Amino acid sequence: MTTTQPARGDGLLEDLAAMRGELRGYAYRMLASSSDAEDAVQNAMLRAWRAAENFDGRSSARTWMYRILTNVCLDEIAARGRRALPVDLEAAASPPVVASLGEPLPAATFVQPALTASVSDPAEVAVSRDSVRLAFLAALQHLPATQRAVLILRDVLAWRAAEVADLLDLSVAAANSQLQRARETMVAVREGTRAARPRGSEEEQARVVARYTAAFERYDMDALAAMLAQDAVMSMPPYRLYLQGRQDVLAWLTGPGAECEGSRVLPVDVNGGAGFAQYRRDPAGGHFPWGVHVLVVRDGVVAEETVFLGADVFAALGLPARLEEEPSA
Repeated sequence: MTTTQPARGDGLLEDLAAMRGELRGYAYRMLASSSDAEDAVQNAMLRAWRAAENFDGRSSARTWMYRILTNVCLDEIAARGRRALPVDLEAAASPPVVASLGEPLPAATFVQPALTASVSDPAEVAVSRDSVRLAFLAALQHLPATQRAVLILRDVLAWRAAEVADLLDLSVAAANSQLQRARETMVAVREGTRAARPRGSEEEQARVVARYTAAFERYDMDALAAMLAQDAVMSMPPYRLYLQGRQDVLAWLTGPGAECEGSRVLPVDVNGGAGFAQYRRDPAGGHFPWGVHVLVVRDGVVAEETVFLGADVFAALGLPARLEEEPSA
């Protein structure tokens, strides 16, 4: 005979479903991959559905769900190594030649991008856009898994120490100790790096990115050169390569990357800031997905450009799989 969940379970599951956006944001910060985050939330929801009858209400539904999801994320982190950015893997920048690309590495090697709207629920008023920047996510990867959870819950989601301790089955003193160690590690990892340099306002960054995006679509090297920092860095996961310096970035764009001329772009809000999705011209017509550009603006110029290559990236972000030709005017 088929049975249904009791009313209390039905209401609980409705509450949990409404939390899906913020849960995905938490899982993304833990795992640094939008696809892994979606899988983790789906797994946690399934576990919650199976256990809903046994939820006794001693903790809030939110705490209960975060406990389940945290355990899923801790298992996932234990099963693989930490993700990184190309600048974390190589001691020195690469020359701007095709041979520098080498073989692509597995997707699990790198921090993966996420559209900002997909990782921050409007109800999460305490969540800063800075907490989904690529540099922040890469720094989080240096933390042991439990410390990573404590830091995100306390410093990003603004949970109280007692709530975090209860969720992780720690004493409050132990939870505070984990937080202190996590903060110290984050400072050590980020101190003196490009990630620590000040940014302009969100409005200034958006203006610079809009001009840079338009110049890229025109493939106007003079305009791009004027908007690149002297020590600009460009990288292209899933390759280890990273370029450093305006001259080398431009040498790549006019050399191995010259086939990007004629691309079309879609502006996107990605990893806490403005960026764009690039579609290269298809000789058979239309444009096919090439790379999602995550830009970092400092002092009014583009200081970093991380280009996540591959149609699978577009699929994971829910971006169009193709752009057809624009109708003639």
